[in-house]
Amino acid sequence: QVQLMESGGGTVQAGGSLNLSCAYSGYTYGRTSMAWFRQAPEQEREAVALIYGAPRTTSILADSVKGRFSISLDNAKTTLYLQMNNLKPEDTAMYTCAATREGRWYGSLAGTGYDYWGQGTQVTVSS
Repeated sequence: QVQLMESGGGTVQAGGSLNLSCAYSGYTYGRTSMAWFRQAPEQEREAVALIYGAPRTTSILADSVKGRFSISLDNAKTTLYLQMNNLKPEDTAMYTCAATREGRWYGSLAGTGYDYWGQGTQVTVSS
């Protein structure tokens, strides 16, 4: 059974950093995509970062986080990361990782139909 479990959220001051982790089990990254989503109260869920391709990975970031966030994958540790730097209050949201099944991958943040989801980890940025 595929399981995704996020960790690393918390409360930080504006300008600070957090590194979110998404540990996965029962899942093999390959001809798939993995992504980070976020959703703030009264806001739509937003895809902020995507990674796809193997063995060479390609990363795509939303304009709102480009230059501040980065997504990476450590297959040996079966963990997906979201490094968040220079955090802003508008980054406050519940962050969730997601993954597609084998054979389905996306090359843009517009992709839908992720098959597996984690429970989310809260990020709060104070000004």
